[in-house]
Amino acid sequence: MMDGLLLQYLPILIFLGIAIVLSGIFIGGSYLVASQRPDIEKTSAYECGFDAFDDARRQFDVRFYLVAILFIIFDLEVAFLFPWAISLGEIGVFGFWSMMFFFGVLTIGFIYEWRKGALEWE
Repeated sequence: MMDGLLLQYLPILIFLGIAIVLSGIFIGGSYLVASQRPDIEKTSAYECGFDAFDDARRQFDVRFYLVAILFIIFDLEVAFLFPWAISLGEIGVFGFWSMMFFFGVLTIGFIYEWRKGALEWE
């Protein structure tokens, strides 16, 4: 009985093994093929505005946290929107108004952050 149960996990273990081997090959191959000569352009600040190599204990600007919170809020909204839209016919009016309440809470949070200037970038 237990052998049959454990045998069902064998495809998952094979998949994980193949994934680990392929990941190692790809990462190792990139070190072998690509040139590893960083220059001023490669080590310059990219999207976040911080230097690429600096003190790790430096304080971050609060605006980065606010942008991260906004991203999480709207990412959650989209994550809940698709299953809700697919099952809307089955969940009926209660499900519709529950999601409208959820959207209302998110909208209030968005308006609050907008009024506080969280979306303003200097």
